[in-house]
Amino acid sequence: MRIANESDAEGLVRLINAAFIVEKVAFDGDRIDLAGVRELLNKGTFLVTEGGESSELGGCVYLELSGDRCYLGLLSVATALQGQGLARRLSMAAEEFARKAGCHAMDLRIISPRVESLLPIYLRLGYVEAGTKPLPADKVVKVPCHYVLMTKSLV
Repeated sequence: MRIANESDAEGLVRLINAAFIVEKVAFDGDRIDLAGVRELLNKGTFLVTEGGESSELGGCVYLELSGDRCYLGLLSVATALQGQGLARRLSMAAEEFARKAGCHAMDLRIISPRVESLLPIYLRLGYVEAGTKPLPADKVVKVPCHYVLMTKSLV
């Protein structure tokens, strides 16, 4: 596992869009583009893993520090590597990164259409529900949608 750099940007776009294809139930189009990844690389940190024998990335997670809290987003695992515990290892590495940065809590959000599949996973990882939040008004959705906020104490 390592911190991503600018040379990983195109690989991050491919990895994230492939992992987030399940959100097509709620949104049309790609989850992120190259400009979006570059913007996030400037605002926060991506932790990445290599894809084994291929030169592609195997997984990633985006982290953005804000005071004593850290936001976790875009947790993505290559299709061929899913079911092998890589998402858990990425989330544990993210928590360790946040602790070393002095954070006391990790926050994340999931979209409501994915609550059934994602909520149990994050609950097992120690997160608790922390409320809901509307999507940005300019976000075009195919079904009614809101964010479910989750948090985890890191102390």
